[in-house]
Amino acid sequence: MTNTAKTSANDMWGGRFAEGPDAIMTAINASIGFDQRLYAQDIAGSRAHAAMLAAQGILTDNDAKAIGEGLLTVLSEIEAGGFDFRTDREDIHMNVEARLTEIIGEPGKRLHTARSRNDQVAVDFRLWVRDQCDAAIAGLEALMRAFLAQAEAGADWVMPGFTHLQTAQPVTWGHHMMAYVEMFARDRSRFQDARRRMNECPLGAAALAGTSFPIDRHMTAAALGFDRPTANSLDSVSDRDFALEFLAASSICAMHLSRFAEELVIWSSAQFRFVRLSDKWTTGSSIMPQKKNPDAAELLRAKLGRILGATVALFTVMKGLALTYSKDMQEDKEQTFDAADTLMLGLAAMTGMVSDMTANRAALKSAAASGFSTATDLADWLVRRLGLPFREAHHVTGTLVAMAEKAAIDLPDLTLAQMQSVHGGITAEVFEVLGVENSVASRQSYGGTSPVRVAEQIARWKAALA
Repeated sequence: MTNTAKTSANDMWGGRFAEGPDAIMTAINASIGFDQRLYAQDIAGSRAHAAMLAAQGILTDNDAKAIGEGLLTVLSEIEAGGFDFRTDREDIHMNVEARLTEIIGEPGKRLHTARSRNDQVAVDFRLWVRDQCDAAIAGLEALMRAFLAQAEAGADWVMPGFTHLQTAQPVTWGHHMMAYVEMFARDRSRFQDARRRMNECPLGAAALAGTSFPIDRHMTAAALGFDRPTANSLDSVSDRDFALEFLAASSICAMHLSRFAEELVIWSSAQFRFVRLSDKWTTGSSIMPQKKNPDAAELLRAKLGRILGATVALFTVMKGLALTYSKDMQEDKEQTFDAADTLMLGLAAMTGMVSDMTANRAALKSAAASGFSTATDLADWLVRRLGLPFREAHHVTGTLVAMAEKAAIDLPDLTLAQMQSVHGGITAEVFEVLGVENSVASRQSYGGTSPVRVAEQIARWKAALA
């Protein structure tokens, strides 16, 4: 990359400025170091713009043809790695246009007719974020399928359900996996919604007020795959809601990814042994040979915080800006680029870990039966069979839990005589509800953990993702 400290005249600003920018100003002002990632979108927007100008008689067909072919040459140079991105040309727009003019001469100078860098960057960035929404949606669907496969494999495997990270009630492995399918489905819908809202084309808004040239904004919008052109030129060049929505959706998705990363860290520990992560997603210790650390999950848990930071950063940039475009908005891209990269890395890594992990059915079942996990089943039985008010049933159950705890046994290990010493109406039938399999099988309300309900949800989501 060339770094020009000063130039004798500023080619971009023409006669208004006699000298080029100081080196420090160049460093502050230039964005080509990061916005070169928009090259494909910038060239696509310029080709659509040139074709429209020719259709409207603003450019000759020959000039438009030369521009279109020249832009494809620039595209091939960039993709081949031979393009010289120059800092003195500030950004991707001027780098592409300057190189185009070097290739085709005078017609290249006509490309910028009836547009501004304000609407140009707005369309480039919107196209890029739209592509990232599509990538996130595809990544989420792959992750959902990985969770579905785990759910289907262990739809009826019992495990403890937790509140406060304390054993609460037995659930099934399939039910727990399907909880994440629901979470990531909501994330997918947020990206889909954001994509629909952002699918309007700002090209043609020019600097801020529109243009006096007889352009056809519907033509360029259609050529670039947008539903329609944006309706207000002031809003068109100053809007970054599309990036904020992408970042907000990414932040919620990152939070979900981080929650499961936390579960993997806990579950893979020697104290839990719920899952085993393969060597692909773990590392060893330099001093403790027995260690198998869930480093991939830990790194994801940390890296995903960058997305939240990017979201806050762009909100902070935008909150103080009056209409319309301000140079502050150049700071929108690095944050969004980093967040998108981090999100896609997180989705890919989590899909790999979920696909590759092995659940320890025996450890899950053993843990499900501990911690008085069927206490609620006992209380419910007292209500159903003996007609006790729930609060009284709760008290009786709590007394029995205390009795079992004092004896260092679990609820099913109490004798019938011990139970009847607390409430004489209890019968041997109570032991049927104290087994963890019976507990999960009884939870047949819609959305419950019963294997029957879990199988229904698995089938529903497999069909939806087919």
